[in-house]
Amino acid sequence: MELLKQKILECGRALDEHVLLVDSFLNNQVDVKLMQEIGREFAGRYAGAGVTRVVTIESSGIAPAAMTALEMDLPLVILKKSKSSILKDDILQTEVFSFTKNAPYQLTLKPQFIQPGDRVLLIDDFLANGEAALGASSLLERAGAQVAGIGIVIAKTFQPGLKKLTEAGYRVDVLAPVKRMAAGVIEFD
Repeated sequence: MELLKQKILECGRALDEHVLLVDSFLNNQVDVKLMQEIGREFAGRYAGAGVTRVVTIESSGIAPAAMTALEMDLPLVILKKSKSSILKDDILQTEVFSFTKNAPYQLTLKPQFIQPGDRVLLIDDFLANGEAALGASSLLERAGAQVAGIGIVIAKTFQPGLKKLTEAGYRVDVLAPVKRMAAGVIEFD
């Protein structure tokens, strides 16, 4: 998606070969018009795929996932990363290791919002090692859903996540595949 790539080059900042800051338009501040275009792009790619729900992981995936759900006229389900006093009963959890935070967390799904037989489109902001997407997919499948696809806004294709997901049999659509980063350098596939 050229519009997204241009935004990354214009406003993103590679700190080193691992960290890409896109906080000015994707997570700390959100460019809603860009998110709307991202939603349209994912909706177009998954038109006719029988998707019944859009799912994301809090919090940076919410904006692109919400716009995708809006474009597809579907409900949005948000998987939680933190423990909550109100999320006690009837939940599914799995431990996921966060590349960004360099620490594990409990990914939580309330299965009442996923119906057996649902075809789910999982949307996430970043793909590095693939742990979040694999954990989320596992939860969704345990709830009886089928993962119709995984939409990734930005993937660092030089890290193992994309390969792990495709080898696991998932359809993965990446809008901005980054093949190389270094301080001040961002290159796309």
